[in-house]
Amino acid sequence: MIKQKLKTIIQFIANPRLLLCFGIGWMITNGWSYILFGVGTYYQIGWMIAISGAYLAFLWVPFSFEKIVTFAIAILLMRWWFPNDTKTLGVLKRFHQKAKALIKKKKSKKSEEEHEESRDS
Repeated sequence: MIKQKLKTIIQFIANPRLLLCFGIGWMITNGWSYILFGVGTYYQIGWMIAISGAYLAFLWVPFSFEKIVTFAIAILLMRWWFPNDTKTLGVLKRFHQKAKALIKKKKSKKSEEEHEESRDS
């Protein structure tokens, strides 16, 4: 069972189409700042170094949301460019359904606890 899940995850991550979309998503969210920083440093352009440096500093903060945004862009590109890749999109759909079920379960558990607390008061 664990082998099958691990195999599914590796196949999902190693999918060339997803890697392409993730690479483009990474370039949209992060790559431009590394390129700008390199060009600005090479040619000694202060505003390029300042803007890219500030954004790069933000990227390395643990609570930055760029990782989520990068993956969301990759999924969006995957759905636009490769709508017939049912295998990868199916894995994404199953992950989404599991996440929704987990959130719903937590919400119902929380509401039950609040209901019991209000009944005890």
